[in-house]
Amino acid sequence: MTPEALARSRIDTRLEQAGWVVQDMKQLNLGAGPGVAVREYPTDSGPADYVLFVDRRPVGVIEAKRDEAGEHITMVESQTERYAGAALKWRSDNAPLPFLFEATGTLIRFTDNRDPAPRSRELFHFFQPAQLKDWLEQSETLRTRLRSAMPPLPTENLRDCQINAVTGLEASLAHNHPRALIHMATGAGKTFTAITAAYRLLKFGGAKRILFLVDTRNLGKQAHQEFIAFQPPDDGRKFTELYNVQRLAGPNIDPAARVCISTIQRMYSILSGEPIDDSAEDISLNELQQTDAQQKLVRYNPAIPVETFDFIVIDECHRSIYNLWKQVLDYFDASLVGLTATPDKRTYGFFNQNIVAEYTYEQSVTDGVNVGYDVYLIETELTKKGATIAAREWIDHRDRQTRSRRWAQTDEDTAYTGTELDRSVVNPDQIRTVIKAMKTAIETEIFPERRETPKTLIFAKTDSHADDIVQIVREVYGQGNAFCRKVTYSEKDADGVLQNFRNEYHPRIAVTVDMIATGTDVKPLEVLLFMRDVRSRGYYEQMKGRGVRSLDGDRLKRVSASAPGAKSRFVLIDAVGVEKSLKTESRPLERKPGVPLKALLQGVAVGSRDDDTVLSLGNRLVRLAKQLDARTLARLAELADGRTVGQLGKTLVEALNPDRHVEAALATAAAQGITRSEDTLTGEELAAARSTLVAQACQPFDQPELRDALESARRDLEQLIDHVNPDDLLYKGFSEQAEAQARETIRRFADTLAEHRDELDALTFFYQQPFQRRALTIEMIEALHDHLARPPLLLTTERLWSAYARVQGSKVRGADLRRQLTDLVSLVRFALGLADELRPFADEVDRRFQDWTFRHNARRTTAFTPEQMEWLRLMKDHIAASCSITREDFDYAELASRGGLQKAWQVLGGELDTLMKEMNEELVA
Repeated sequence: MTPEALARSRIDTRLEQAGWVVQDMKQLNLGAGPGVAVREYPTDSGPADYVLFVDRRPVGVIEAKRDEAGEHITMVESQTERYAGAALKWRSDNAPLPFLFEATGTLIRFTDNRDPAPRSRELFHFFQPAQLKDWLEQSETLRTRLRSAMPPLPTENLRDCQINAVTGLEASLAHNHPRALIHMATGAGKTFTAITAAYRLLKFGGAKRILFLVDTRNLGKQAHQEFIAFQPPDDGRKFTELYNVQRLAGPNIDPAARVCISTIQRMYSILSGEPIDDSAEDISLNELQQTDAQQKLVRYNPAIPVETFDFIVIDECHRSIYNLWKQVLDYFDASLVGLTATPDKRTYGFFNQNIVAEYTYEQSVTDGVNVGYDVYLIETELTKKGATIAAREWIDHRDRQTRSRRWAQTDEDTAYTGTELDRSVVNPDQIRTVIKAMKTAIETEIFPERRETPKTLIFAKTDSHADDIVQIVREVYGQGNAFCRKVTYSEKDADGVLQNFRNEYHPRIAVTVDMIATGTDVKPLEVLLFMRDVRSRGYYEQMKGRGVRSLDGDRLKRVSASAPGAKSRFVLIDAVGVEKSLKTESRPLERKPGVPLKALLQGVAVGSRDDDTVLSLGNRLVRLAKQLDARTLARLAELADGRTVGQLGKTLVEALNPDRHVEAALATAAAQGITRSEDTLTGEELAAARSTLVAQACQPFDQPELRDALESARRDLEQLIDHVNPDDLLYKGFSEQAEAQARETIRRFADTLAEHRDELDALTFFYQQPFQRRALTIEMIEALHDHLARPPLLLTTERLWSAYARVQGSKVRGADLRRQLTDLVSLVRFALGLADELRPFADEVDRRFQDWTFRHNARRTTAFTPEQMEWLRLMKDHIAASCSITREDFDYAELASRGGLQKAWQVLGGELDTLMKEMNEELVA
């Protein structure tokens, strides 16, 4: 076959897969099917390579080129335009054809000439005839509607950041940008924003169907619940009453579904034919390393054609759309909308730097959407330095999987570092020391006013580590099973425990490995304890994000009754140095964490050579090599013809390296006398090279003796339970970095006060001499607050109070309370040296009120009556909330409900104005 004939053959095949009947002009039969593609159809501009007919009506043309022309395919768009506008022989209606395709055997580009400013785009596959028919029956294209038919966004019940995100996205879509990124802080309502946009795209944009992609089943459930709860602002019905929402649990998409929620793993499985096991959707892609070595490629599925979705919303897009999984996004002809709280360079690059909305964590704290956090450090002797178990000590040896124990002596001295804790060695006293320190810190320093333990989440290293922590937490706190529960994917009722953790009193403490690490919403959380390190910066930010969600006082009190008000902060307790450890974007190689080593060995022996199996086995062997002693390693090397366990594992991983495939394919071609370059290697040659390399890497495991020896070595690799070395607490307290940041915050506050002393009325009030002072109003405080809180200062009242509490704790009162706007008065007075203690403004008003009434009563012939005191207290409370009181204020709230100005005048008589003046001066000055 010539290159041109080969390309035509592949184009024919792809058209037939999409449901087109392909014919030569000589066999023309437009009644052969709903869609007919006729080769070499004559036009007045020469024969078109293909003319597409739908229901006997010409609708489009295909300009075919050989594969080598792929990189220059856009240069032939003018040819396609010429044929689309040419007169077709034997046709009376010679209107230009709207659908234009350029294709090689491997590449397809498409232009809809009805679009505003028509622009070509690459397709994974040809559209089916029914899709072109559907488009022809529409008076406007989707892109036209996105430009002209979207009404103004109703802003009721939407935060500013959500308004900006939806309007920014719609503006991007109106300009036909294929990818858009929404960067919104955790807790800012990304999913609600996406559902708002989806509703408008369905109702006003006329979108056919939207795919909502997640990377864990748990996030899919959470998204589905939000769709069910969503009520549009312009309709009394819920979203799911208006549009069918399907949560994909199998291979079939409901034709009536307008929104489809799926994990990217399941969609990849459907499109690639790669089976999916139940656990695959429970593990975040953040924890899986992907490479470009792809054996199972996504292929065309006529049941789910490329036109199935108009839009794809990708939740947590910073972690789920690269390498292997990217094929899912390449498959569909859809605009991509990414949602993330923690973008990285890859994220920005993938979305073409098209950031349609950006709302940072710092901004969310400023706006009260999220809460700030403090870092508290716990450092122990063993965590820092490790220890040594002497030879011939009698200790427990525990199997990692079954947790069964045997009592035996150690053969030799066993030294371990802090990083090896809870992996090769478990020291219960180290865990106990950390938990005791956490308990003491929470009860005496962090939340001393609480009667119950605040909702606390502990991040463990492994499932076994989580079990140990749960038992010791219950012991240290003297509580039963309900107090502390494990929430991991291995738990049968993990969803139920998580639901209770959110909404019920118990459990107070939850221990997790990955399940609540990202995306999962637990708003009452106020303490995060890290007992595992994290190397991925993005993953760490996501883990921290579990604590940032704000929560009003009523809902917090439902699960934590002694909470003084709304959630105002959370505390990150670092027991492993996670705040200081070097963060990278690397992630583990493990692809099948739930599959035993024995099963992986057996799998490659009988021929399972898929990427996941080979890569997982290689990862296990590399890890096993670091854990075995020299004697065992030498015995295993003898069985593997001198290759070490580490080399066996590395060879498996290297066999999946695309660079090795290229090298091997070039070497094979050279040995056959064929001249090849990297650019001219075919997919078949690369696949053959991969197959050869993987077969060579797997060959040693054909030996049952080696497989049995490796499994036996793994079984013998038990955890040592160190009851010999007690642990000691070296340090506990807020981090030095946190204190340095607090001092910097206080310095900037003082500098700002001095710099703007003559510009802001509230500052003028304090800098003037007492006899010159006039009334301080709430408007002045609001103006000062707005100036301090907006970027770049970001000096919110909460942040300032927390900084003073950390640096000058003995002089600060009420650090655990929710801040009021008027507390800014106390902050300014304290910063200017007008007060020796920093106390809530309301407390200071109370104290001054007592002094003032005492002095006033001492001067009067008769003391204030009980009724007069009741009214004076009402006025005092109003001043505490608003900085001052005037006659107009008696029309509001509590004062009005008691009879307002008329009643106050009746009770206090002609003294009312004088008393108000005195109180404004005495209680605020």
